[in-house]
Amino acid sequence: MRSETPAVPVDDSAPGDGLVKAGVILFAVGAVATLVTVAPLFLGTDPFPTVAYLVSMLMGVGFLVAAAGLLRSVAAQRRQARRASAVSAQPR
Repeated sequence: MRSETPAVPVDDSAPGDGLVKAGVILFAVGAVATLVTVAPLFLGTDPFPTVAYLVSMLMGVGFLVAAAGLLRSVAAQRRQARRASAVSAQPR
């Protein structure tokens, strides 16, 4: 049956998937830190220390890490497509 779980685990991860996941996590942490550091402006309280603003920069770092993972995945797919076309183009 096709709906059954295979006995051997299948590795569906492609190159760059780990970078994309890490980038999403970093982006989320940076987004939360940005919201936290902007909140005192609306609440009229004392601003947070500089470290909080530095943590909010993780949002940009996360975006760059995820973009690097995406580019790595695209490059791997292009290499795989080239190999497949080279094999199919060989004379028999």
